Amino acid sequence: MACLLGWLPLACQTPEEYSQAADEETYRLIEERREALFQASDRFRLGEGSESMRAKAMRGESTDFRHLGILDCMRIAADSSENVLRQKESLYLTALSLTQERWRFGVVRDASAGGLLSGTGSDSTAVSTDGSLTFSKILGSGANIVLGLGASLSRVVVDGDGWDAISDLSLSITQPLLRAAGAKITLEPLTQAERSMVYAVRDYERFRRTFAVSVARQVYGVLEAIDQLENQEQNLENLILLRQRNARLAEAGLMSEIEADQAKQDELRSINSLVELRGSLDRQLDDFKLFLGLPIDLEVSPDASEFDRLNDGITVIDEIEAETAVALALQNRLDVRTSEDRLDDARRTLAIAADSLRPGLSLSLNANSNSPDGRPLDHRGSQVGWSVGLSLDPAYDNLPERNTFRRAEISYGATLREHERFIDRIELEVREAVRDVRNARERYQIQKGALELAERRVRSTDLLLQAGRASTRDLLEARESFVGSANATTSALIDLRLAQLELQLALEVLRVDTTGMALDRDALTLLPPSPEDHGPAQ
Repeated sequence: MACLLGWLPLACQTPEEYSQAADEETYRLIEERREALFQASDRFRLGEGSESMRAKAMRGESTDFRHLGILDCMRIAADSSENVLRQKESLYLTALSLTQERWRFGVVRDASAGGLLSGTGSDSTAVSTDGSLTFSKILGSGANIVLGLGASLSRVVVDGDGWDAISDLSLSITQPLLRAAGAKITLEPLTQAERSMVYAVRDYERFRRTFAVSVARQVYGVLEAIDQLENQEQNLENLILLRQRNARLAEAGLMSEIEADQAKQDELRSINSLVELRGSLDRQLDDFKLFLGLPIDLEVSPDASEFDRLNDGITVIDEIEAETAVALALQNRLDVRTSEDRLDDARRTLAIAADSLRPGLSLSLNANSNSPDGRPLDHRGSQVGWSVGLSLDPAYDNLPERNTFRRAEISYGATLREHERFIDRIELEVREAVRDVRNARERYQIQKGALELAERRVRSTDLLLQAGRASTRDLLEARESFVGSANATTSALIDLRLAQLELQLALEVLRVDTTGMALDRDALTLLPPSPEDHGPAQ
């Protein structure tokens, strides 16, 4: 009974204490596994115990969300984005399930206690209490060991002399000899839980890399919209100056009213474009805030310096051959490893289903001892009862097991086909990513040449107009072409940078940590040495 009373404080924990205990064990498990697989040193938390950036922003705190870089956006999204939170919760719940499987294959303890007041009349009333403490353990061989300790007190209230106390000890061991015997069968639930934990950590890391590229895409998209707006504003300023100059020339009789009206018409068209571009930018900013998980009415803008990092440098994998890229992806891709491992899971499931068709034969050993009356702690002189037995289940009618085995066969075949199709999809994805980088680089080079030509055309046409050798329409068309070329060049540069990131993601050579995104050169083991160090990806 003293042992049972000692367990009472453990049974009186609050829900908050239980939650904290679950978090401590689960977070430790996640961080250990992430460090072992990816050398990740950042803390994993569903919440840091403080208000999120969204909550602070909604409360009106002075956090500045202007001039956000990609790294800033990644941090904000990690704290507030619904997609990130769902992914974190999925990993946490998988780790939580693993803690339960580890508990099930550890020493499982159970305790119970109770009391009873009984009687047959006013002259005979009895009080009794009893309690038990049980320890059980499943061994790798399939053996189930149960150790039980029980104690009871009883007394007749009216005429009893005192309390009668007895205790009992029992030990039971059951060992399967045929079906369900051996570590591979017995430990399969724990094995699968451990492997599912690895899959979840891989999925989370893959998500972080994919999400980082999505953040970059969002930031670049807003910056492109801002750039287009600024180009149109500059164009409007030039059109206003041209319209004013043409108006003066028309008043002086040196230019026709038609040419003056052409400049005015293009100015109005530019103003209308500005209205549309401002509306489009506002919608993009709202979508951007929604993507980051921030309040829609918050003032948010990306850092224009991110444009400075959009350089035309060739990374070490930009010129990679398609065959080498496919081999590198199949070696590095986390989802490919998981697909291969799930195929192995299906094999084990099939083996376990085949084992369930075998007859069941188990050996059982039992022993128990009861203490003498009045000496609950003294088992030295007590008689120990014991038994040894064999139990046979000939599997006479095992249709459910037969059907389970057949389903496992079909499931394995389907998993094999899905794995093969998945490898094909990866190859197609990688080849497409290689083509996209090459095409994006070529388009960017073409657009840069077109922009230089458009700049020269504007300058020369302006000079010719002043010399009276060109019309206003020629200059208006040249400037319209320049604005279009400037927008197309920015778009092509962004497409190139995103194509590079998508290729790095497809090859699983994109590293994401607390410092941002970079090319993981350690993963480039299949590539030939680079003749020069191009530096990490920005």
